[in-house]
Amino acid sequence: MNRRAASETTQSFTSPSLRPSSQNERIHVPRLILASASPRRADLLRELGLKFRVVPSNAPEAYHEQLTARELSQLNAYRKARAVAKKLPDTLVLGADTLVCFGTRLFGKPASLDEAERMIFQLQGRTHQVVTGVCLIHLRSFRQKIFAETTEVTFRPLDRKQIRYYLKAIHPLDKAGAYAIQIKGDLIVEKVAGSYSNVVGLPVERLKTELQSW
Repeated sequence: MNRRAASETTQSFTSPSLRPSSQNERIHVPRLILASASPRRADLLRELGLKFRVVPSNAPEAYHEQLTARELSQLNAYRKARAVAKKLPDTLVLGADTLVCFGTRLFGKPASLDEAERMIFQLQGRTHQVVTGVCLIHLRSFRQKIFAETTEVTFRPLDRKQIRYYLKAIHPLDKAGAYAIQIKGDLIVEKVAGSYSNVVGLPVERLKTELQSW
């Protein structure tokens, strides 16, 4: 994101509604499969007015120290989508992977509440990036599209008491970076620069463009 674009989309954080917009145009795509069990991603697809079926992928998430967050999120999105597409080659399969990164450090899903607390403490008072990789694949027609979007998120300065209060309000163990911006995000988030939905789990603005041109 260039400096001008970032300044145009940076704003003090207020949690936006995820309800469907009446301005959304009907998107016509082949039978769509969401290769994810994430209810957040399903909500975002419904916001676009899409009809789809959920078939969670069993592909394990890869991790390579040599890869950037953008590269790794796109690789994992591809692995998830292809695993489902091999079983359903006549459908359009959507796979996605979201990573939180601060500098060269990547924050995936915490293994425990203690790890979740450490993650939030490291991010408090600082700006980090949320990267979501997306793969659209239709195996029968040998078509695929892979892309990634990045959003900058700035956390409020937080002490241990505030962090523990927030973690009790959500279920952090299935969330990259141990937080969910759409659940009491105003307690920890100061501002967002870029796509809000990208932090939730799918960059709906870019996804809509890609699906319309599919």
